[in-house]
Amino acid sequence: MTTTSEPSVPQSDRVGPPPPFDAELAAALEMMQLPPAFLPEMIPQMREHLRQAPAVSNEQLGRGGAFDVEERLVPGPAGAPDISLLICRPAAAATPLAALYVIHGGGMILGDNRTGLDDLLDVAQEFQLVVVSVEYRLAPENPHPAPVEDCYAGLVWTAEHAEELGVDRERVLVVGASAGGGLAAAVALMARDRGGPALIGQMLICPMLDDRNDTPSSIQMAGRGVWDRTANETGWTALLGELRGGPDVSPYAAPARAADLSGLPPAFVDVGSAETFRDEDVTYASRIWQAGGQAELHVWPGGYHGFDGFAPQAAISQDAKNARTRWLRRVLGG
Repeated sequence: MTTTSEPSVPQSDRVGPPPPFDAELAAALEMMQLPPAFLPEMIPQMREHLRQAPAVSNEQLGRGGAFDVEERLVPGPAGAPDISLLICRPAAAATPLAALYVIHGGGMILGDNRTGLDDLLDVAQEFQLVVVSVEYRLAPENPHPAPVEDCYAGLVWTAEHAEELGVDRERVLVVGASAGGGLAAAVALMARDRGGPALIGQMLICPMLDDRNDTPSSIQMAGRGVWDRTANETGWTALLGELRGGPDVSPYAAPARAADLSGLPPAFVDVGSAETFRDEDVTYASRIWQAGGQAELHVWPGGYHGFDGFAPQAAISQDAKNARTRWLRRVLGG
């Protein structure tokens, strides 16, 4: 069973000025209308703003017939509501196929299972992959362990129904960005500890891993970029309440708390040099190596949180997406 490590000591006395943003990314950041701080009382407003945006339709996800798209209710964790899985299957491909099990981002408090699927569907179309995207309950209405248990239940259902879905259950990879990356890392830990589905990899894109919010990068980037230290406190407090930052946080909530990172599937970890999560992500990859595991780590110079989504045409964004595609090709054996 995974155990919890001791909280780290704040390192503000050793922190220099923040790294500069990449020039192309900085120009895109200037055009965004971001609030000066993301506080807990702003969660309803942010959700309403997202609800007013045009919804991504099944027709759009289908890409002119390239994918068959359905949304299916499946059993959630014991005693909890059913969960929705959005399933996109290549329409004309011979089965079984490898699958991406996708966990969306949103700081544990925002988003749904249609969030951020465009880039992953690009990859799925290229490699002929099934995409299964899970809808999990959001904090603060549903604090830990609700989100991660929903994600794990959806993974178990996917593995158990692999033949029905046209999925090769030996070739399932978990992927997530931001909060979804943290949940993906947690699901990989749970699958290891519970003897659950065997994963061939975990793609952790700028993952949200550490509730303590006290790394040099979190201090450097306070008030700067996207998802700064205040926003991070808002998200983690919504998930954990008064436990946030204390000694009793589960590694299934904050994977940086896991004392043992051995026996995990190969990991891809990427992060920007100019974002809150930089140091916790670098440390997580390093600890996988120290435990004898496989990890590929990229730190994109001048990248802020989610930069490739906000500025997709920037040269560094293209480099980041290409690196993920190359790693997937190696892991999938294509």
